[in-house]
Amino acid sequence: QEQLVESGGGLVQPGGSLTLSCAASGKLFTLSTMAWYRQAPGKQRELVARISRSENTFYADSVKGRFTISRGSAQNTIYLYMNSLKPEDTAVYFCNRWTTDWVRLIYWGQGTQVTVSS
Repeated sequence: QEQLVESGGGLVQPGGSLTLSCAASGKLFTLSTMAWYRQAPGKQRELVARISRSENTFYADSVKGRFTISRGSAQNTIYLYMNSLKPEDTAVYFCNRWTTDWVRLIYWGQGTQVTVSS
């Protein structure tokens, strides 16, 4: 059964760092390009970063150079290392598989809240 569990969020000051973790269970996730997404209050969910099975990566312009996505050794865990955090990074962060039609994905985990504030 598919399951996604995100963790590692919290309150951090501007310029600080956080590391998010995602544990994905289910064969579908092991075989897929995985991604981190975020949704800020009143805004649509957006793609933050993705990583393929061969570890090719893509980053949204807003986080490029500050965030790093990686896969764990077990391939069913992904991480998001976030540095130089800004207030505009405040959002609920979700992991999920990535497809060109990801907005239509039905199953999502509970997400983890990241708040950047002084």
